[in-house]
Amino acid sequence: MTETIENLRDFNYYQLSKDVNTSYVLAEYIWIDGTGEQLRSKTKVYQTQIKRLEDLEWWTYDGSSTDQAVTRFSEIYLKPVRVVKDPFRGDPHILVLCETYLPDKKTPARYNFRWIANQIMEKARDHKPWFGIEQEYFLLKRTGTTHLWPLGWPTGGFPYPQGRYYCSIGERNNFGRALAEAHLRACLNAGLKIAGLNAEVAPSQWEFQIGIAEGIEIGDHMWLARYILERIGEEFGIDINYDPKPILGDWNGSGAHCNYSTVTTRSEGGYRYIVDKLMPILKENHLEMIKLYGQKNELRLTGRHETGKYDQFTWGDGARGCSVRVPIITKEQGQGYFEDRRPAANIDPYLVSAALVDVTCLNSEHLKQLNSIFEDSLKPLGQQIFQQQKEIFQQQKE
Repeated sequence: MTETIENLRDFNYYQLSKDVNTSYVLAEYIWIDGTGEQLRSKTKVYQTQIKRLEDLEWWTYDGSSTDQAVTRFSEIYLKPVRVVKDPFRGDPHILVLCETYLPDKKTPARYNFRWIANQIMEKARDHKPWFGIEQEYFLLKRTGTTHLWPLGWPTGGFPYPQGRYYCSIGERNNFGRALAEAHLRACLNAGLKIAGLNAEVAPSQWEFQIGIAEGIEIGDHMWLARYILERIGEEFGIDINYDPKPILGDWNGSGAHCNYSTVTTRSEGGYRYIVDKLMPILKENHLEMIKLYGQKNELRLTGRHETGKYDQFTWGDGARGCSVRVPIITKEQGQGYFEDRRPAANIDPYLVSAALVDVTCLNSEHLKQLNSIFEDSLKPLGQQIFQQQKEIFQQQKE
């Protein structure tokens, strides 16, 4: 790197004593906050070993400090849904991904979309939906008290044009490999289904891939991988940025291309099924699906920089300047998967995976509901909380 990395601390942390390691389990509870894009976490100490998900307790936090509740109704419940090894603290400590709920333990909190995604995945279980998501991101370095600028770029200026950075090597081309490599190894240590990494088209832009994952697993593993990436960014003094178009101009934006298949597309005749059946369905539902594919995604989907246009659906064999790419290998073998290139880097993977499964497997049964739930989360917090409390009161009255 051309810059000195600040705040680089011992990545392995203080080595816990043998007595502590065998006597306690530190469980890091992780959840999505009221932005819908950021994660929060806090630690719970268990004095017994955690053998299974059911051994973990529901917990609470102050939702008024995460933009998910108002002060007079501030308690939000954390429901553990996925456990993996903690790559920072080591065994037997764990990372615990959670869903969030209001005090009735039934009403999902703001930006909890996992519950509806899980319902859709369960309905489509027999279709065996497989996913692989390519998560792009930028590495930003602080150049003052508030201003962030891409790592390796001249302060307030611009580097050489794109062309030399994709899958690059060398000090003049590649910025941030140490962080990306640390992330890969930490995800493998945690047991996540991470498939690889590469430097991307813009300088200081990277990508990691999660998959192959089936059903709700894709959202769980993606959010946990993001959490680990943010934590490693802390160690390097680098900010992780998922904006669809963090730098305006002739620079690539960041996406989360979603590779998708079902048992039908992976079977004989799958290519014709993708082309003749699924592409028309995706085109028909494009304007509804695109609403779930990331905020400010219209800045990225311009028809340039390897994208299709935001308000148009297109597809092609091996084409990257369109909405959906059908890989050449899928056409050659007559079966396989397709790549939905529309999702932005800041997507909620639960929404995107659920929308794809719903449209392609369940006749779009839940698409309007998905959009309605998402739109409700975008409403001002006070308005949303009032409506939720009104519904809870009505349920209790009945």
